[in-house]
Amino acid sequence: MKITAIRTVVVNARMRNWILVKVETDRPGLYGWGEATLEWKTKGVVGAVEDLSVLLIGQDPRRIEHLWQIMHRQYFWRGGITNYTAMSGIDQALWDIKGKDLGKPVCELLGGPVRDRLRLYDHLGGGKLEAIYQTIEPEEFAERIHASVEKGYTAVKCMPIPVSELIESPAVLKRAARAVELMRKAVGDDFDIMLDLHARTTAAAAIQFGKQLVDYNLFWYEEPCWPEHIDALVEVARALPFPTATGERLVGRWEFRELLEKRACAIVQPDVSHCGGISEARRIAAMAETYSIAVACHNPQGPVSTASSIHVGFATPNYLIQEVVRADVPWRNDILTEPLDIARGHVDPPVKPGLGIDINEAEALKHPFQPEVTMACFRRDGSVADW
Repeated sequence: MKITAIRTVVVNARMRNWILVKVETDRPGLYGWGEATLEWKTKGVVGAVEDLSVLLIGQDPRRIEHLWQIMHRQYFWRGGITNYTAMSGIDQALWDIKGKDLGKPVCELLGGPVRDRLRLYDHLGGGKLEAIYQTIEPEEFAERIHASVEKGYTAVKCMPIPVSELIESPAVLKRAARAVELMRKAVGDDFDIMLDLHARTTAAAAIQFGKQLVDYNLFWYEEPCWPEHIDALVEVARALPFPTATGERLVGRWEFRELLEKRACAIVQPDVSHCGGISEARRIAAMAETYSIAVACHNPQGPVSTASSIHVGFATPNYLIQEVVRADVPWRNDILTEPLDIARGHVDPPVKPGLGIDINEAEALKHPFQPEVTMACFRRDGSVADW
């Protein structure tokens, strides 16, 4: 079997252009899908996929590890988020092909399911841009969390802290803490709440805010500061009584090494569409297992990324829970020949060959590339803030 073509289909989903990667073979009807979505870097990733395809055309797609090593090592310049994202999309598609060729779900090829069901968590508002990033009033948080409960979810992630100053005022922090208080009162203690700080804060500010949240039993506290500041993450992890999570911006197992060695978090969040694909997510998870650190793959992207993450989750012993987006655009499932069943609080083990999904390209082409919605963020004094 030989790879005959690698191409991309770009689907605009407002804040993200989903970059779907199709690897075609010389076997009639046998192809694989992957996803290489990277916000605001669409053209760079599409170009990187084209650059990598030069190395792979004519190769046997079933030699997944061999092809991963070729993509990683054959060019002089390695690494970087754009290149790893391109590799990730191709790697997912190769696993899809291998599963289809053998008539087995990808999770079976990874050793088989290690659990009977995989828990999912929702985003506030189901992942709609305005709900995630523009919910401001504490009462709105409490109202919107009910929609997730009604859908059957038992965990939600949200962002109550606004674009932050380097050290935030008590009024702002108390308002954000009030949002968490009202959510907890709305859903009770049988529901899990995660807070995402988006690395907007310094370690000092993250600790300052976190100490106001001790009574609300957070499931985790995500990206309290930039992930390259490993010692700062250690400070936050040691200062607060609830678990911290990070890793969505890291790629390749080498960038996770110090994070794990210093136990700078309780949960690592590699992204199957960024970190190096299914192959690399599995290696990162195995590294984390040696430190008794849980894994919860980051996944705010499109449906192919979701399918890939679910297969990793079912085959990974130290997997905790899976992030999904269900309502970012109303036509999300239309680009699939069959929708993914994620509109509830868990999924069952996949049974279809490969990733178990296929793309309706005619529907996908109805949403061509457009520049993503930008998220310009500025502090009160006009200086640039992190999104």
